[in-house]
Amino acid sequence: MVAGMLGGALNSVAGGGSFITFPTLLFTGVPPIPANATNTVALWSGVTASTGAYRSKLDVPHRVLIPLLCASVAGGLGGAYLLLRTPAHTFMRLLPWLMMAATLLFIFGRRLAPRRSGVGHDAATPAIVVATLCQFCIGTYGGYFGGGVGIVILAMLSAIGMTEIHSMNALKSALSSTINGLAALAFVAARVIYWKQAVVMLLGAIVGGYFGARYAQRVPQPWIRALVILAGTIMTVYFFAKAY
Repeated sequence: MVAGMLGGALNSVAGGGSFITFPTLLFTGVPPIPANATNTVALWSGVTASTGAYRSKLDVPHRVLIPLLCASVAGGLGGAYLLLRTPAHTFMRLLPWLMMAATLLFIFGRRLAPRRSGVGHDAATPAIVVATLCQFCIGTYGGYFGGGVGIVILAMLSAIGMTEIHSMNALKSALSSTINGLAALAFVAARVIYWKQAVVMLLGAIVGGYFGARYAQRVPQPWIRALVILAGTIMTVYFFAKAY
């Protein structure tokens, strides 16, 4: 339950809660692929709770939000299908490289994007198309493994021009909950969930996700950005050590 609370709180602020919860499930003896599926189900509740806490910050026009949500649905289902049909060890070797790239993208993303670009109310159609394609890829990744998907979404939003960290967290939470929710349904249908661990971790993630999101809105933006970078760095080092 403590791991669920910490994971839910970290996901609501910066992403990377799976860094705590996934190893915890492995430590309890859950095999890797069922642990991944159980982790998705457990943390989905926390991401959804943080979305509720961030609802006042979700100021994104429907012409932007709907394509991103649709891409999240398609990607989440596709990634879950891949996880259930392919061995996970190959992806685990690629994961640290993806996490390193995502962390660097979050750090330098605003320098790569024009100052007036982005997915705000005046977003141009090409920017929406690019963001949707990126979100489909992120959704596939999230449905397959999900570790650090919040950091990857924040990196993408930063690269396409979003700058207000709390608005970014609100949109990230909505997209993450969609990806995880669809993947969780697929995992439940496939009967690969370890429910004893999932229920305990789920309750903790709800508490951590909601109160973590509420507290995060009172924290200065530079602190949150530093936490995102720290979480990404820790996860990158951890997965390199795990894979190699």
